[in-house]
Amino acid sequence: MSSATTNAAGSSVGAVAVIGGGIAGVQSALDLANSGYRVYLIESKPSIGGIMAQLDKTFPTLDCSACILSPKLVEASRHPNIELMTYSEVVGLSGTVGNFKVSVNKKSRYIDTDKCVGCGDCISKCPKKVDDEFEEGLTKRKAIYFQFTQAIPKIVTIDPENCLMIQKGKCGNCKKVCQRDAVNYELQDEIIDINVGAVIMATGFKAFDPKLLEAYRFDHPDVVTALQFERYTNASGPFGGHIQTSKGALPKKIAFVQCIGSRNPEINKAYCSSVCCTYAVKQSRLIKDHHPEVDVAIFNIDLRTFGKGYEEFALRARDEYGVRFINSRPSGVDVKDDGTLYLRYEGPESQVVKEDFDLIVLSVGLATPQSTIDLAQILGVELDKYGFVQTKVESPTETSRAGIFTAGVAQGPKDIPESVAQASGAASKAGALLNSARKTLETAVEIPPENPIDKDLRIGIIVCRCGTNIGSVVDVPAVVEYASALPDVIIAKEEMYSCADDTQGRILEMIRDYKLNRFIVAACTPRTHEPLFQQTCQEAGLNPWLFEFANIREHCSWIHHDNPEKATQKAKDLVRQAAGKVRFYTPLYSQKLSLVHNAVVLGGGVAGLTVANELAANGYEVDLIEKTDKLGGNIRALQSYASILNPMIQNATTSPKIRIHYNSVMEDVSGAVGNFHGKIITEDGGKTTISELDFGVIVIATGGHELRQPGLFGYLENPIVKTQLEFKEMIDKNEGNYKDLVFIQCAGSRNKERPYCSRICCTNSVKNSIQYKEQHPDAEIYILYRDIRTYGMYEEYYTKAREMGVHFLMYDENEPPVVDGNLVKFHDLTTGFDFELAADCVILSAATLAEEGNHEVGPMMKVPLDKNGFFLEVHPKLRPVDFGTDGVFVCGLAQSPKLCEETISQAQAAASRACTILSRDSLESPAEVSRVNIDVCVGCGACRDVCPYHAITLEEQVVTKKGLSFKALRSVINPAACKGCGCCTMACPTGAIEQGHFENTQLLSQVKSVFYFEEEVN
Repeated sequence: MSSATTNAAGSSVGAVAVIGGGIAGVQSALDLANSGYRVYLIESKPSIGGIMAQLDKTFPTLDCSACILSPKLVEASRHPNIELMTYSEVVGLSGTVGNFKVSVNKKSRYIDTDKCVGCGDCISKCPKKVDDEFEEGLTKRKAIYFQFTQAIPKIVTIDPENCLMIQKGKCGNCKKVCQRDAVNYELQDEIIDINVGAVIMATGFKAFDPKLLEAYRFDHPDVVTALQFERYTNASGPFGGHIQTSKGALPKKIAFVQCIGSRNPEINKAYCSSVCCTYAVKQSRLIKDHHPEVDVAIFNIDLRTFGKGYEEFALRARDEYGVRFINSRPSGVDVKDDGTLYLRYEGPESQVVKEDFDLIVLSVGLATPQSTIDLAQILGVELDKYGFVQTKVESPTETSRAGIFTAGVAQGPKDIPESVAQASGAASKAGALLNSARKTLETAVEIPPENPIDKDLRIGIIVCRCGTNIGSVVDVPAVVEYASALPDVIIAKEEMYSCADDTQGRILEMIRDYKLNRFIVAACTPRTHEPLFQQTCQEAGLNPWLFEFANIREHCSWIHHDNPEKATQKAKDLVRQAAGKVRFYTPLYSQKLSLVHNAVVLGGGVAGLTVANELAANGYEVDLIEKTDKLGGNIRALQSYASILNPMIQNATTSPKIRIHYNSVMEDVSGAVGNFHGKIITEDGGKTTISELDFGVIVIATGGHELRQPGLFGYLENPIVKTQLEFKEMIDKNEGNYKDLVFIQCAGSRNKERPYCSRICCTNSVKNSIQYKEQHPDAEIYILYRDIRTYGMYEEYYTKAREMGVHFLMYDENEPPVVDGNLVKFHDLTTGFDFELAADCVILSAATLAEEGNHEVGPMMKVPLDKNGFFLEVHPKLRPVDFGTDGVFVCGLAQSPKLCEETISQAQAAASRACTILSRDSLESPAEVSRVNIDVCVGCGACRDVCPYHAITLEEQVVTKKGLSFKALRSVINPAACKGCGCCTMACPTGAIEQGHFENTQLLSQVKSVFYFEEEVN
């Protein structure tokens, strides 16, 4: 037994154990490590990555899952303050909050991890084959194996239950072939004790096993789970991305059957798994992208595409791709005597329909693995009846045991953005708890010295296949051969995944072994991947700005997917141009900048209050700016939320670190991350006060509001029509005595004007109907809906409402209900009948709208809005609260419609992301900033006028010309604010400004390379 860390008796330990190496665990680990804490990332599998590593694409952007995940995994593996403990399990916990001892069983790989270099020679010699768990049993792996191609760490593992040497004392091929003597059959498990101040449970989920539902015939080879189908379509999967039946043929008809292992109380899975509908839409889109002729049908009870952009994603699948959405749930899968699959379901006129399919995909739900249940017992954490970690609405990341937090699907079914946000939120809570110990166990980043730059150019090039994203269209070997012949290219190679950890190691070796002084990667997008390759270059001793990226995915394989020959030629052109440009690159360096360690939060609703309180708990001062004279936002008038809201307001108003500005707005924001400056305009009793403020980060939590459109279903014209919020405020006061109530869902959303789903409406209608039924048991309540979207655990409210006698009737989107006096007229899709309901109260589930002020805040903060007026985050999956503008974050309704619990979780995430900046001693400016030659500058101010980041000022400087010195106005660029956009360079009439990494010589060389033809190169 060994002890990993120690601390002074009685003090908090500045370390956190994160249990689970999926995307939630990795995000928690990175946020904590970047905020000054030591992190132990504990994963039971041989590699980190979790379920996301198995996925092909992610919705709604259809990004390659491996492509966006790999940089995160590599970052975690390289971080000096994160220790990976893979193939390890927590077996004990003792101590108290702030000072826990976690006992970890580090399972034996039977491999000396210090010696293994991941060459894989041993795998090829192993004779034993077993089902590959990562490939969901679709193919075989060896008894010694990598979990998957891009596995981190890239170390083999011996499966002791299937190893012939361990089980029978025979074979030993892997040991014989290993040139580094890394195989050791005598190695045993090791118990390691680590001291931490807090623990985060991010243990993820397992896919529901459809064998438990025999009626769906999972024993048939052409009935597969959705997770298996992910491996069907994945380029690195067993079929190379080719969709096929068990006979190897392209299926002509594919069916997706929803809610397998979800919404089924009979098997204790009454909850909705939240993600299945949209992942089925995603998979159907992928099928249609590659094979438009394939008939795809999705059988659903309710189509629950409720996330940001998901409704539009589904509409496109239906309207543009021809995917059929069938509102019916087959009770099973039938098989004809000849083996043909068919489904029996209820048609639109209540008739029984039988339809044949070549392949049936079961959209399986998310379930809790037994390992999570066992872990909860070890940690002393309460679970709900389904095995998910029990939390409260007001504290969605806090478990029943102090000092132990949770994130991701361990807490309940949710999609990747919610998992990532909650993971950041858990990091914030852990960081606040251990604030006194921040940076006590931090390890400084060590940057190796740079190699001297020879005059002779030595260029290295990697061309990436990106699975089939590039390789299925672009002839990668031909591009490599072409690149090898370019001037000054010393070596050119192809890689399956250039972003994988093992590839980064090979790049590092290439630079060192071949003494390269320029490096090019031709792959996907520099937007997400350039920093990864720059870091690798830096670790190899090459200045990161001697690196160039050629985007041959978006610019070639994606845009020219129907013309491989031209896509390949264009890829050659782009590589040639990159080589032409990189020849003239020079090393660039950043500058250290001071940092203001306080924050501004815009908005005093639940989101803003949560952010402010979290940042204050982490030790930072906050200016909370609220445009009205009260805190609380949309739920301020709702008595049922008082138990959540009042403590938030109490904490904010009494905290010495929070300054609240009522009746105020922020204007004239300038500066950059760490050093913003702005004005707070306060209106108080007709008096206007302007105060100026410096701050390091800003969080936009400006909220949203309910649509109150005159004439919408008679609103403001018919006295019986109310909005959901108006009705909720009334029943919270136990007011109203209505006999017949009708709720109309999707009032003002999911239409041409507002195509998005407002997410919260179905759950609120169901909860409010229950509340009213409890007050008035004899009332008749009808909910007219298109799809009931009570996702996750909110499904239980839907079940309860039905049990209480609430009636649910489905209307056609093309024939919305009509409110005529005291009558509500509509066509019921389920029965096919026209109905008239007498009502003395009609409640509109009205759309959630973005604030009009967003159109002023967005340009001021240099952050974008989406087409619906909500703020547009930089990445919908992995950076759900970040913007491209550093130091600016978003949360709550300002980002998209969401429920209170989700708002709190996302607000905690924004606080965590802000802490990764505020916790630093200093910042570094971008290296590729523009520079002014004051001898050429004439002080005209043209550059200042076009700068979108307000990074340029005119200042008086001493200028020397022809031996004479004099004072004159010259342009000065703030390196902290400059983003290297190049606007100033283009505007300068005298050519006094050059932008780093885009100098004239570099660009001219790139342009000149456009006109070099292949025969000239060869």
